[in-house]
Amino acid sequence: MDNDLDQALGAVGPRLRTLRRQRDTTLADLSATTGISVSTLSRLESGARRPTLELLLPLARAHGVTLDELVDAPPTGDPRIHLRPVTRHGMIMLPLTRRTGGIQAYKLVIPAGSRRREPDPQTHEGYEWLYVLNGRLQLVLGEHDLVLSPGEAAEFDTRVPHWFGAADGEPVEFLSLFGKQGERAHLRARPTAKHPPGQPD
Repeated sequence: MDNDLDQALGAVGPRLRTLRRQRDTTLADLSATTGISVSTLSRLESGARRPTLELLLPLARAHGVTLDELVDAPPTGDPRIHLRPVTRHGMIMLPLTRRTGGIQAYKLVIPAGSRRREPDPQTHEGYEWLYVLNGRLQLVLGEHDLVLSPGEAAEFDTRVPHWFGAADGEPVEFLSLFGKQGERAHLRARPTAKHPPGQPD
């Protein structure tokens, strides 16, 4: 982490110099605009002075960029930063939502050659919607034993005993939307019926 921080801060100096030259601004002009001395600006650009928030804020304003742009921060939502896969029961779960509460979205992957488990249906509060992307997913739901193929979906109250796994030794990829409070994953809407003129709705 410290190395990443040092690397990011070390890149600020050359970026400051590039921004200033692109705007054809002298160190003296920038000093007059920001109130930062010419010597401090020169040392920042050369890397001899470690940038601080107090120095970077007026410089970002003067150059018309955000602090993120100035330090080349990764964009919010970058999956390399925020999306961390979790492995449970031989399945890889990739969270697709980061907010707490409400409906949560996941992409789940069952790798090829995963040891086939005997169905062990469980129950809990909530409502779930599954959509198969690739492979064949076995879904045991109450008294039903189903196999879902790519493009097929299922939705169910999770208080009904349920279990899912690979239907064969091939990999399976599917999406899951789950709401702990029992929210349904979608709302079916009908188009408004058009009535002949003069007839009530």
